[in-house]
Amino acid sequence: MTSFDSSPTITAWRALLAIAVVFVMLATTGWTAVRHQHAAAPRETALASWAKDRIAGHTLPDVSAPANRLAHFFATLTAGQQVALADKYPLVVGNLNGAPVALRYRANRHALEHAESAEEQRTQDTRLSPDGRHQALLRLGRFRSLLAGDRQILTFDPSGRGRAAEVFGDLDRAERVSVVVPGVDTNLLTLERTGTKKNAAPVGMAQSLYGAERSARPGSRTAVIAWADYTAPAGIGMDAALGGLATQGALRLNALVQALPGASDVSLFCHSYGSVLCGVAAHELPSRVSDIVVAGSPGMRADSAEGLHTRARVWAMRDGDDWIEDVPNMAVGGLGHGADPVDPSFGARIVSANGAIGHSGYFEPGTESLSNFAAIGVGAYDSVSCASADDACHREISGESEA
Repeated sequence: MTSFDSSPTITAWRALLAIAVVFVMLATTGWTAVRHQHAAAPRETALASWAKDRIAGHTLPDVSAPANRLAHFFATLTAGQQVALADKYPLVVGNLNGAPVALRYRANRHALEHAESAEEQRTQDTRLSPDGRHQALLRLGRFRSLLAGDRQILTFDPSGRGRAAEVFGDLDRAERVSVVVPGVDTNLLTLERTGTKKNAAPVGMAQSLYGAERSARPGSRTAVIAWADYTAPAGIGMDAALGGLATQGALRLNALVQALPGASDVSLFCHSYGSVLCGVAAHELPSRVSDIVVAGSPGMRADSAEGLHTRARVWAMRDGDDWIEDVPNMAVGGLGHGADPVDPSFGARIVSANGAIGHSGYFEPGTESLSNFAAIGVGAYDSVSCASADDACHREISGESEA
């Protein structure tokens, strides 16, 4: 939920939840939230071809195989064979957990080049409506932006509203990895913004965090991932009040974390609906996830931090001007996301968000929210600023610094 800041939004949320609860209680056969399904033709075509192909006399592995098995497969190939697969199946290799990181960057650059070419042709289609042409031009601009310079695109799928993830830093050599998990209205067109809204979009969030982490611990080997690789709710409709998309996204997040190279500690920074996803994912996260940080959270689908069933430290913050504070923390018939993570009874470490600018301004440079993110990301727990009223956080931070 990254782009709504007004009191009408609060009113809409309350009305939506109230109507939805009544509807669920009265319905005799349940319901299904309305979702727009999109064909994923380019990638589906590539996957079908991949399933029938061979290399060096061997069939290609199932793309749903565990990441370690896929990593072993690529390790058996020569460098030339790896490149050949990436160039032939960019939409497969570029999204394949277990494939070498550098190979995925290469594959996704090829996939972006193909997408750029196809979208450029589409903009010339006279059958497009004015709005269709406008959307095509926006997508074309996004593809060109992602191709600029030496950007490290870890995942890319242009189908539907699109998904992507970008890496800042050296993921292969990182000792600590931070993953930014954004909220509502995350897609290819909202992946990045310019001007005053830059740090409210996933790429800007990750760039800002990466810079802050390097300042917090100069010389540290850190990497940050802007992870927009799940289908997020569009607006504040039913999908935003339900947990279905969070459940689907949690599977993708866990797959990403399990496939990260090396043995780096991993911290998750989960904003708004992204915190719902992180809450759902928590119980299956690998042990390398040391910290889960939520900001502007409507709830994590758990009654308490203990109820997340994770060994990771759970941190929470909320700016005093964040409208999410007025969203009811309820869970009825699948509606709502439960307890408030910044309520002391929840049991999270409550940290300061001083200086943050409403719901979308937690990653702004110069804020305590960003400084706290960075300190947690690099493991400098004794530098974290607790919320003034949270004695538990003060005690635990003191314990961390002594450990």
